[in-house]
Amino acid sequence: MKAMKRSTLATLINATLFSAVAGTSISAVAAEQETTAKKNQLEVIQVTARKRVENAQEVPVAVSALQGDSLDAYSSAGMDIRFMNAKIPSLSIESSFGRSFPRFYVRGLGNTDFDLNASQPVSLVVDEIVQENAILKGFPVFDVARVEVLRGPQGTLFGRNTPAGLVKFDTVKPSQEFEGYGSVSYGSRGAVDFEGAVGGSLTDRLSTRVSVLWQDKDDYIDNRAPGFEQKDALGGYTEQAARIQFLYEGDDFTGLFNYHARDLDGSPIAFRANTIKPGTNELVDGFENDVVYHDAASRATQQVESQGASLKLEWDLANHTVTSISGWESAEIYSRADIDGGYGAVFLPDYMGPGLIPFPSESADGIPDQDQYTQELRLSSNFAGDVNYQVGVFYFDEALTIENFSYDTFSTPAGALNGYVIQQQDTKAWALFGSVDYTITDDLKVTAGLRYSDDEKEFSATRTLSPVGGAPTVLTENPSDDHISWDLSANYKINDDVNWYGRIANSFRAPSIQGRILFGDEVTVAESETVTSFETGIKSDVLDGQGRVNATVFYYTMDDQQLTAVGGGANFNRLINADKTTGYGFEVDSEWVLTDELNATFNLSYNKTELKDKDLAVAVCGQCTVTDPTFQVPGPFGPEARAILDGNSLPHAPEWISNITLRYTKELAEGDFFAYADVSYRSEIDFFLYESVEFEGKSLTEVGLRAGYAWAQGDYEYEVSAFVRNMFDEQQAIGGVDFNNNTAMVNEERYIGAEFKVNFF
Repeated sequence: MKAMKRSTLATLINATLFSAVAGTSISAVAAEQETTAKKNQLEVIQVTARKRVENAQEVPVAVSALQGDSLDAYSSAGMDIRFMNAKIPSLSIESSFGRSFPRFYVRGLGNTDFDLNASQPVSLVVDEIVQENAILKGFPVFDVARVEVLRGPQGTLFGRNTPAGLVKFDTVKPSQEFEGYGSVSYGSRGAVDFEGAVGGSLTDRLSTRVSVLWQDKDDYIDNRAPGFEQKDALGGYTEQAARIQFLYEGDDFTGLFNYHARDLDGSPIAFRANTIKPGTNELVDGFENDVVYHDAASRATQQVESQGASLKLEWDLANHTVTSISGWESAEIYSRADIDGGYGAVFLPDYMGPGLIPFPSESADGIPDQDQYTQELRLSSNFAGDVNYQVGVFYFDEALTIENFSYDTFSTPAGALNGYVIQQQDTKAWALFGSVDYTITDDLKVTAGLRYSDDEKEFSATRTLSPVGGAPTVLTENPSDDHISWDLSANYKINDDVNWYGRIANSFRAPSIQGRILFGDEVTVAESETVTSFETGIKSDVLDGQGRVNATVFYYTMDDQQLTAVGGGANFNRLINADKTTGYGFEVDSEWVLTDELNATFNLSYNKTELKDKDLAVAVCGQCTVTDPTFQVPGPFGPEARAILDGNSLPHAPEWISNITLRYTKELAEGDFFAYADVSYRSEIDFFLYESVEFEGKSLTEVGLRAGYAWAQGDYEYEVSAFVRNMFDEQQAIGGVDFNNNTAMVNEERYIGAEFKVNFF
């Protein structure tokens, strides 16, 4: 019978999907499941998508959660936060910095801007504190209880730049019980990873938890540029992070203090000149992942330090809860890299490569000072009746200093500074928000939310361009805007196992500013973008608790979308607004108990995005094959091509994302053998706003496997496992640099490792 169930998995999925959407029964399948009922059932997933603990199946929001075995398997192999890429419907993550500065995309909406003050339409919230700067978003993931991804605008309760969605991390909190864990793994290229935590009571009301992480990987990429040969020049890192929490639990009051810090010392992502074969999107013949040809590799570095603290105070009154959340975050970074990805240049006789190098480009970006302060105060009702509400106020204050450096690779001494810009940005924002839940009948509930936001920025860019020593130029901008965000949702219980929901939401992203050093001497400002989203879906528990299918369809329109015109032959980086952007698609998120020993998940999303602006055009690449219509305009180095963007999809917005997992457990001797397999897929992506042959990233499929043995002995649980990520070593371009040559960044190679873990109680 078990073999029959495995072979008919596709039939069960299709039948259940049809049943959930139609609201009817699948009597034949249900009868069979009732006859052969299993003891194993899916656990109830609790989320805090609306700032209170709720069953995910009853929340009228498209939300997915990662926790437990899935979270452990995905984040193994020393992965940074990019491990979540294509693991959740409609979510993708990429970075041109490597282990820092992740860029999030939900339902195709994101931001490719690589400047250190770039804002994103997908917000990251860790332990209820918004992480606004992209460097803060790269904090390592360890000792985390749950990851939630909220798709669609979240601008009512989470109002700081959330028109596309929200990624939310909740770490493991202290408790009165003594418990903890420790794990150590060793893998490819000499990588060593350790993480652990320990916690318990200090008094009968005060508890603590300390969590630590240490990751180390040796440099492994050889530099073979003539005259600059160096073995093991790039690719390594040492990452350290720690978190300490104290929780006080009184009769009607709780207080949680959190302090965390990070230190990263490594090298930036490797840029590889002329790695894409002209006229195709294939890597060149003979591509080697562990070799580069740089004339500035010896100076490449990436150093990140960050720290932060938060204090959450909560009072339980007779019919209300008062919550105060105060947060402080601070970060510093210095990252320097060989951006052109090669050596030499056309103006040096017989010395350049690999391939054509029009000019050298070595640059650095740094944040010497960043401080972010946030304060939220809210009042939530706890009535037993049909109406409940929450209201609050939010304040955000960030002071940010950015330094951009440009270097002359062939000066004496080599790498001398030839351009320098200091950007100073101060942001202040505040908001009033509220939401009301009304139970119309036992089966129908509605929620309405409203938020008023006010955002102001003061910006200056002090530029000293080549030759160094010239009079600096000071450029300033002071944009501001306010907006009323809102949402209206309904949840209807079709029966005990199936819920239907509908949601309409509106949100915005405040103005953005760009003033980094490039050939142009200008500061650009993107006006506020606004989005209105419509979605409806079904959330269903089926097959007597052994299946779960959530399906959503959505449509959104975005006015004045903020976009970044990156690169082009003249290497400008400008912020622009598109008149209108539309997107639509669907998402399926499902879990299955196939047998007492075998569980599965299947997730699928389709996202179609389209720019609608007949007058919008951007500069194009120096050497690639552009497929958009183009026209010529005068430029500082002669005529320049402009590509018309009307009708294009958004960059880094795959139409298809899919993920399948299987977990098998089997009692063996005094413990359990387990195996966990996952397959993730994302379809083709465009690296830039314009479309070209070379800079269309191929579809990417990555396979992971983790297998091991777990057993208990007294107050300890032990686990040994072996794992592999990117099992079939699929290597391809996942990002590019277009201003100079067909420079590419390539995905992580296959990683093989082994881990030992112990939990104690």
